[in-house]
Amino acid sequence: MPLFREPALPEPAPACAKSPSQGATSQAAVSGEPAVSITAPPPLVPLIIVDAANVVGSVPDGWWRDRAGAAIRLRDRLAAVPATGLSGIPAPVEVTLVVEGKAKDIPQDPDGVRIERATGSGDDKIIDLVRRECGTRPIVVVTADRGLCERALALGAESRGPSSVPR
Repeated sequence: MPLFREPALPEPAPACAKSPSQGATSQAAVSGEPAVSITAPPPLVPLIIVDAANVVGSVPDGWWRDRAGAAIRLRDRLAAVPATGLSGIPAPVEVTLVVEGKAKDIPQDPDGVRIERATGSGDDKIIDLVRRECGTRPIVVVTADRGLCERALALGAESRGPSSVPR
């Protein structure tokens, strides 16, 4: 009758090599000075760039009779977004509203929505902003303009439709 044998256990994993500083005491601890803590960098604040003409134009409420007034109403509705974020993008966020044409002279609101005035094409101004911020933080362009979406996506920005912001 064969004898029962315990299965062989695997060899224990070798211990990690000791770091030269492992077990050492810091100079601050020895001298009684407060230790310096290393903290993680603050999270990157996403930039939301809103194409004002396109978002305003997505709601048929007579905006064409008062373009500047429609842009001001959009700016005011966006005022809460820096503190609340957008769906899938938690606060804090930075919001930039790009205005052009008859709406480009609307006043800056001190509540957090930055106004960028396009002297020419609003789309070109938006792409300039995306290029300037590209690679430094997440960027979302809010527009329904397919051509602008494609240009922004090619630079690494995300694109969302007008219904993603309060309008």
